[in-house]
Amino acid sequence: MTRERFYAEWKRLFSEFLKKEGLRGQAVSVTCRSLSPEEAIGQTKRKDFPILTGKEEMIQAEVDGAKGQAFTSAPVAFSGTLEQLLDIDMVHDAGGRSMCIAALNAVMRAKGLCRSTVHCRKDGPEQCACDMRSFLDERYPDYKRVVLVGYQPALLEMLAKTGRSVQVLDLNPANIGQIRYGVPVEDGVSSYPDAVSWADLILCTGSTVCNGSIVQYLNLPVDVVFYGTTLAGTAILMHLNRVCFADRYEEE
Repeated sequence: MTRERFYAEWKRLFSEFLKKEGLRGQAVSVTCRSLSPEEAIGQTKRKDFPILTGKEEMIQAEVDGAKGQAFTSAPVAFSGTLEQLLDIDMVHDAGGRSMCIAALNAVMRAKGLCRSTVHCRKDGPEQCACDMRSFLDERYPDYKRVVLVGYQPALLEMLAKTGRSVQVLDLNPANIGQIRYGVPVEDGVSSYPDAVSWADLILCTGSTVCNGSIVQYLNLPVDVVFYGTTLAGTAILMHLNRVCFADRYEEE
């Protein structure tokens, strides 16, 4: 599937959802702003999460008091209506695309159709790694070759310590070629074909929906599980396999 087809389908489904819920023609307020690392993830044990190293930023949309977030490398601010989002060029406008995705997350949360639309903070990523291990042990006990797409240090360390063979793919040049938790970080473009053919399971960051690389992980002959908050609404909209435990660690 091409990016053009993916985002065209995304927009079609979102439009139909808004029409069904009676939201498309209404002046529903949507505000987005870039969050500071402290706001987004808080004080964490590890200091090498992408949000802390400045390689990614997080934007937050709010609809009827419900919040939805998305990672992006092109943060933008917006205030308008849900109907206006349908005019954004999601293929070529990276900032607008991420804003649409964050807004979808907020809408789905407002309608009670999904949770985990806000990133976990402080000790949340460490707890997430423990919960992810339990999830994998329960759902995929015989899958021993795992490709982690997106450098997420807590998940990588967990995978490396559980007796699984691990490959990690990333697009950040600062990470590629580095050894992290005993595992070399490989180029998400050049190493992609070999990694896919090697894997039993691909654990892929949902933020790929913001940079467009998600299309590489659809309709593969290997099981793919997307993780994280960014894909929350899209996973429901497009029936993608997603896991996230952030709602377990939400702060009061």
